[in-house]
Amino acid sequence: MPDTAHSVTAIPPCMATMDVVPDGDRMTVTVWGELDLGSRQLLPDLHDTLTLSGNGIDLRLDAVGFCDCSGLNMLLDLRTHALDEGKTVTVRSCGPAVERLLDLTGTRELFAARGPQQDAVRPAADEPGPPKGDEDQDLRAEVTQLRRAMQTRPTIDLARGILMASFGLSPEGAWSVLVRTSQNTNTKLHHLARDLVGTVHGGTLPEPVQQQLAAAVASTAP
Repeated sequence: MPDTAHSVTAIPPCMATMDVVPDGDRMTVTVWGELDLGSRQLLPDLHDTLTLSGNGIDLRLDAVGFCDCSGLNMLLDLRTHALDEGKTVTVRSCGPAVERLLDLTGTRELFAARGPQQDAVRPAADEPGPPKGDEDQDLRAEVTQLRRAMQTRPTIDLARGILMASFGLSPEGAWSVLVRTSQNTNTKLHHLARDLVGTVHGGTLPEPVQQQLAAAVASTAP
């Protein structure tokens, strides 16, 4: 049986704060600080905010100075919760830390708004509405994103396991090393993972990548 008390105390403190402002049938949530493993402590308040909203949450993440995969997973959990309620979560604006992670992981489109504002003026009855195929196109785009994530996740998990075994890192530590290295070398996360897995079969990483990987491990290792 898992040690529940140990699991709770193992969660680091939350280094982020948020402010909520109602905006029509949506809630605008502005976040400051760092989105990492500790930011999961924001989820209960975010879930309450989602429930109070009519249509969903718009996130303002300009003041987030650091975001790793744990922070991204928190945002994805919030998005899944919103979909269960028939609502949406969009990232209206973000700083470089969040922007690069969304681009590297291919998840930007999952948080994109489907139109200007959900409460924008609707077309009159005698005006043509959106093209009939728009909803299908949006659905196909989202399925493509999810399929890509499913295809790349096993390789990323393998790379994380290699880092854990090679350097004695925790699962979160290995994630952090992958994310930092991908950001510092401007390499897609799944490309970095693929190349790292390839080293097991005799492949080598480019020298700049090796240097950044070593630096990330040194700053993460206990």
